[in-house]
Amino acid sequence: MEINIKNLVSISEANQNFSKVARLVDENGVAVILKNNVPRYVIVEISQLENEETIGNEEVNIIAKRFLSKHKEAFEELAR
Repeated sequence: MEINIKNLVSISEANQNFSKVARLVDENGVAVILKNNVPRYVIVEISQLENEETIGNEEVNIIAKRFLSKHKEAFEELAR
């Protein structure tokens, strides 16, 4: 996810002025809330959230099997 500097809001500002955060989301589609100057929370429109891809269990299992087979020797050594 690319973060536009215009979409950044401190957590204290978001707490005091949530309507500003909502307006940012309406205008730009996203707002990033900073906690201790680190991006911590993302607020997006529901329509964008529904469009985001999610990984299902099958994809996770395929990736896990690939990872385990790639590093099989290391895991066998650790199991000893």
